[in-house]
Amino acid sequence: MKFQKPFYSWRPHPWHGLEAGPNPPELVYSYIEITPFDMVKYELEKTTGYIHVDRPQRSSSQPPSLYGFIPRTYCGKRVCALSKNSKKGDDDPLDICVISERPINKSEVILKSRVVGGLQMVDNGEADDKIIAVLENDNIWGDAKDISDIPDALIERLRHYFSTYKLIPGKDSDISIDKIYGIEHAYKVIDAALEDYSEEFGD
Repeated sequence: MKFQKPFYSWRPHPWHGLEAGPNPPELVYSYIEITPFDMVKYELEKTTGYIHVDRPQRSSSQPPSLYGFIPRTYCGKRVCALSKNSKKGDDDPLDICVISERPINKSEVILKSRVVGGLQMVDNGEADDKIIAVLENDNIWGDAKDISDIPDALIERLRHYFSTYKLIPGKDSDISIDKIYGIEHAYKVIDAALEDYSEEFGD
């Protein structure tokens, strides 16, 4: 009896091994770490490229959208320069929230996402922007062109979630949302994060 040799497939690192997108900064890939169904904060383990449990959520607040990052981006000095109240970038890939009409309950998926704006978040003095995008070709949101095409109530849910998701009872919050910005500034942040990545890690 002959035994077949085991087949080993090679998995690219989600941060370093994937492309930033088909046409960044307008159309980017989003690697999803957390879905709106998750009550646990999952995060990419940077060395291995696998998802690990960062922490259970302290409150009942759930992410209002899919949440992950844009591959081959890095929040360094250029991203920091666009956030006037930040002292440095957070040394992580650039975060992205993706709005989808159909529920997507799986993480570790890659989405083609059309950028519409973002939240300028500062976490303990570090630039930690959250790009806001819609799922490309989405039947409801696919025609959105700017942050003004997204209902105010949904933007407020995103703002509230990120303002409170790290709250510890009895302690002051070190997080602020300094502004909500549209597509033009979002493009600047993404371009800055791509350049920061290139300088930090090379092409």
